[in-house]
Parts: sequence; C-alpha cells; structure tokens
Amino acid sequence: SSQVKAIVGPCSWEETSLVAQIATKNQIPLLSFADSTPRWARERWPFLIQASSSKSAQMKAIAAIIQSWNWHQVSVITEDVESSTKAVLQLSTALRQVNVQLVDVITLPPSSNPSLLSHQLESLKVRPCRVFVVHLSSSTALAEQLFRTAMDMKMLERDYVWITTHAFTSLLHTFHPSTISAMQGVIGVKGHFRETKPRYQSFSKRFRRRFSSAHPDESNHEPSIFAVEAYDAVWALALSLLRPSNVTGGQEDLLNKLLLCNFNGLVGNVQFTVQKAGSLNTFEVINVIGKSYNGLGLWTDGHGFSENTVGEEETATYFSSMRDIMGHVIWPGRPRYSPKGWTPSPISEPIIIGIPTESIFKQFVDIELDPVQNTISAKGYAIDLFEKAVEQLPFYLPYEFRAFNGTYNALVQQIYLKFDAAVGDIAIVTNRLPYADFTHPYTESELVMIVPLQSKKVNRAWLFTKPFTGSLWLLIFILNIYNGFVVWMIERDHCLKLRGSIGNQVGVMLSLSFTTLFTFQGLKLHSNLSRMALVVWLFMALAITQTYTANLSSILTVPKLEPAIDNVESIQMRRANIGYLKVTYVAKYLEEVLHFSPKKVKEYTSPEDSMRDLHEGVIAAVFMERPWAKILLARYCTGFTIAKQSFKVGGFGFAFAKGSPWLPYVTEALVKVTESGQLRDLEIDMIASQKCAGYGSSNPSLGADSFWMLFVFTAGTSTLALLMFMYWSEDELYDSSSSVVK
Repeated sequence: SSQVKAIVGPCSWEETSLVAQIATKNQIPLLSFADSTPRWARERWPFLIQASSSKSAQMKAIAAIIQSWNWHQVSVITEDVESSTKAVLQLSTALRQVNVQLVDVITLPPSSNPSLLSHQLESLKVRPCRVFVVHLSSSTALAEQLFRTAMDMKMLERDYVWITTHAFTSLLHTFHPSTISAMQGVIGVKGHFRETKPRYQSFSKRFRRRFSSAHPDESNHEPSIFAVEAYDAVWALALSLLRPSNVTGGQEDLLNKLLLCNFNGLVGNVQFTVQKAGSLNTFEVINVIGKSYNGLGLWTDGHGFSENTVGEEETATYFSSMRDIMGHVIWPGRPRYSPKGWTPSPISEPIIIGIPTESIFKQFVDIELDPVQNTISAKGYAIDLFEKAVEQLPFYLPYEFRAFNGTYNALVQQIYLKFDAAVGDIAIVTNRLPYADFTHPYTESELVMIVPLQSKKVNRAWLFTKPFTGSLWLLIFILNIYNGFVVWMIERDHCLKLRGSIGNQVGVMLSLSFTTLFTFQGLKLHSNLSRMALVVWLFMALAITQTYTANLSSILTVPKLEPAIDNVESIQMRRANIGYLKVTYVAKYLEEVLHFSPKKVKEYTSPEDSMRDLHEGVIAAVFMERPWAKILLARYCTGFTIAKQSFKVGGFGFAFAKGSPWLPYVTEALVKVTESGQLRDLEIDMIASQKCAGYGSSNPSLGADSFWMLFVFTAGTSTLALLMFMYWSEDELYDSSSSVVK
C-alpha cells in the first residue's frame, strides 16, 4: 500500500463503500465516481472524495418534462441497490412539487432473468399508468434486457411513455443496435457540458484516436461524460502530486492538496467542496430515433428549458414548459398525438366511495338496491356531477359506490376506516374536517330561509299614475303641447276661434292639444298639413290610451306579492317559531350564531311537513342550504319564496381521506365542469320538470323606451308639416309684396 498514492474509479456506491474502508485505514485518498455520497459516509471515511458532479438535479428535469405534458401519474423502474433508494426519494420529492403522483416502484435485481423481468413488467402493464421512468446504473446488460423484454411484451407501442435518467442515457451510444431499435421514441436526460471549448476539442480528438486504436471493432468513439469526469479527476490528482508538499508530507498532505484544487476542467469548474465535486445543473433532453438519438433541448436548474446552444448558456431564452421550445417528439409507436399517460385498466383496484342512503332530497342522491345481485345503482345531481368530474381527470380512476346507512357525520368519520371518499350533498362544516379533506364546494355556500308570500301594500291614491313612469308622462305632455301648437299655427288664419288676445289663443291651443286625444275634429280643419299631423297624432294617442288601460287593469286585478319576512330580526321580534331540516350543524348555527331559543326551533325530517307547517303558520320560516331550497321551491312553486337575507356556510362538497392523492385532481376537474357549463346544465335538468313560471305577474311601469319610435314618428310628422307651412307662407308673402309694387 506504500506504493499506492490514490485510488480512482469506483463508479457505484456499492463499490465505493467496499473500497472506502480500506482506503481510510491506509490513509489513501479515494476518488469515487458514484453519483452521490451520503454525508455520514464522508464523516466516517475522511479520505473519500466524490469526484463526479452530483446529478440529483436531473430528477427536477424529469419532473419538469412530465409536467410539460400534463401527466399526473408515474411508475419507476430501478435496480434493487442502496443507491437507487435515494434517487427514487429525490424523484418522488420533485414529482410532488409539480403535483404528480408516484404510483409504482419496480425494483429489479442487478442480474434479472427474462422470466422475472416479464413478471415485473406485466404488473405494470395491467395498471392504468403508462409513464415509466427508468433509473438503472451504468451497467448496460440489465438495461438492454429490460427494453428488449418490454418490446416483446408490446410495451413500447402507442400510449406508452419511457423516460431514462442520466446514468442510462449517457451510455446509449454503447448499446447494441437491436436495443436502440427497441427503444424508438424513448425520452432521455443526460448531463450536459459545453463541447465547443478548445480544451475539450483537443481532449476529444486524442480520446477518439486512442480509443479507435484500442477498440477497432467499436463504431462509436465519442467520449462520454463518465470519461470526461474521469479525466478531470485524474488531472486534479496530477496537479496535487506536482504541488509542493508541506513539512509533514504523507498521504494526508495529498488529501489536503486535493481538497484545495480549484481549476477549470472539461465539465466545468473542478473544486471538491466538503469532499465532493459540485452539482451538474444543466441536462440535455434527447429522443431516441432511428439508429441514434436527436437532441430536443436543454434544461437548467432554476431556469427551465432552452434550445440547444452552441455558445454561452447565459444568452439562452428559457421556458417553463418543454412544449414551448422543443420540436415534434417521436413517441413509441409513432402516434400523431401526444400520449395522455394512462389507459383504462379493467383489473385495477377501484377506490371505494360511500354514498348516503338517508339523503333528504333524492334529487341529489337516489340509491336503488338489488338484493338478488347484491349491487346498487346510484343516480342524482351529486352522482352525475362526480361522474362528469371523473371524465375530466387526466388519468383513469376506477371507483365503486358503496351505500352507507347512517348519518352524514358518521359517513365522513368512516372515510378513513372504510371508504376512500364520500359523494353526495355533504356539507363542509368544521366538525368534519378532522376526519376528511373536502373539494371546493360545488354549490352556493349559503344558508337561506324559505318564507311565505303576502300581498304587497301599495299607495292606492296615486295608483292611476303607475302604468307609466314619470319620464313617459312628461314626454306625453310635451308632445301634446307641441302637436297642438303645430295645428294652431297652421289653422289660425282659417279659423276665427284661433284668433284674439294672447290669453285666448293660448287657452285655445292647450284645449286643442288635449281634446284631440278623445275627439276627432278633422272635418273642421282647413289645411291638409294640419290633417296630416293630426292623423299621426291621433294614432299615437290611440296606442298610448289602449296601453294605459291594459296596464292599469292588470295592476288593479293581479295581486303584488312580497316575502312575509325579510330578515331574522323580524322573526325574533315576533317571537315566532322556525324550522329546519334534520341537519345537525344547522341547529347549532341557529342557536349559537343567530341566537334563537332552542324552544323556538323545530326539527323536520320531511320537507313536506315543514312546508305544510309554514303554510299553516305554525312556523315563520324554514332554514336550509340554498340548493335544497331551490328544489323545494320548484316543487311548491306558489305561495313561498327565499328571503333576501342569507348566511355564508361551507356549501356541499365531496369528501376524501386525509392526504388523498385524488383530492387535488377531482377539485380541478370540478372547476373544469363548472367553467364548461355542465354544472349549470345538471342543475337545470334537476329542477326543470318541477320549475314554476313565477309567483304572480309583476307589472312594471312602462317607460319612454316602449314608445320612442312612435314619438319620433309623431314629432317628425308635425315638424315636417310646420316647416312646409312656413315655407309656403313666405312664398305667398313674397307674391303679395310683388303685386303691391306693381
């Protein structure tokens, strides 16, 4: 051992852990190329140095790729070795950060036989997930056998996605052509370093020459990242050996000089901080096509995706999604579409969903039991909505409904023990949150009160003005004055009654303006212009008077209805009784929040009983969630309404087990169903057969907009007649003046 200055070369953690004990015992620096070295190992074996850069950031790159294509479930295939465990944990953490679920982890022995591989892959094939991440060591034998077996099992065809990690992808150029042929469409991630630097070009040229000389049968002579990192490690060792030693000398001095190394290597800056090299933060994304692969782009930690750059990475433009910069990806089977990442699987284990049998409103949940086949069929608004949401999920989710005969509180409490989720008109309330997590409410989050309708009290002294608005009355008055003025102006030279003093003429003009609404004096008019204006004027008057009569009759005969109670305070002032449907949290809310006396609060198990008592005056109001109130008012469509005052509550939602991976996806799916209008359609369908046209006609006052065209036509005709009259009068005056001059 006295002749050994340093040890270079273990490529896996398993090899490194075997050699590190010997190296430390003999105080010989050990430069390991294992991907990552645990902190405790560096403390236990102080002569151990991780010479290769850490590739842990590649897991973030893989998570970013998966997120770019909106895949939400991933299965991992890895080796049954200690180092793979840490890598899988890193990948799982990266996937959780982008809301992706790791559903399966298949571990393969380093020397797996074809039958074992087939068995393991079959367990993946029967599951719905179709996105596989392959993390294997630098041993190519297992990798080649894996993909050949997958091809034989038709798992490299359409709808499948395969992603390989750095250690696997960086050795693609060494694989047999038959293996490359089986890997068509595979996506890979490998460490990236700039290959345009003069120093690398010199190294690459010498490497290819020597490699081709030593291995003339090999077709690919390009150096891999493993060779480049080994070159940097040996260069660091050579520099340390050439550096002058201190007084003590020895192997410990060589270790200290190695730890002080700081130079620009082929991969990048080489510096062994805390006994390990720095991290590799840029990875190339490749796509296996034909006999080799195409580079799709780069991914840089902290920045995102960018195009392949020949120069400095600092000038690159980065994007968060792989789709934004990378060209067309060739997927396994060469489909024209991007894989969705899942497929229906008939043997997948379904999640168990509890549904209540005691739903007060069967329009939400209605269960039919088949005692012969021991099955149930469920229908209703909540059931239909859940099925619509499942259709929006980006993966296959098998489920099975199970009837639950008990209270809603008991149903939620059983989620952790008996069910995976619960669907129905389940209110989101505080005392249920310790037992389950809820989706966002899919209904209005309001507690309302149904109250009787009563006749509205109105001021009947001025009831005759109600058919028209004030603006319309004013417009009628102005237009009548104007039309009377036009007729008076045209007829005053032909009728002695229209002459006289100013007061007499004004009185005659006003009389003419309004008497024309009721009588027609067309035979006494002398000018066709005044007759033209008067005909249009009378047509307008006829339309207005008939409309006024019809609207006033409706106001007098049809009753106006309004809520008998507007707010809670009026109920409390009357000391009236109230009711609520059998829901525990509503009783608590009425007593503790609205401060009703328990003696004044009556519980109902039947909506029909509550509406009967409300009609008979036993109670003043019935409190319930707004969705229930809509159904009830659709059934009892006259005599009742919802009071204006309402109270914010949790609303209805679907309940899932604490920490359920399905919850965020179902919540997002509910938002999509809402935005697409399907939620509204389901609600309309639920109450359409019972929907009432209204609680009575409302007769709003008619405004000027109802007659504006008629007013414009009348005023325009009168104005035209006046202008023609004035024009002809000037001509007659001119002719008379000419005769006098002659």
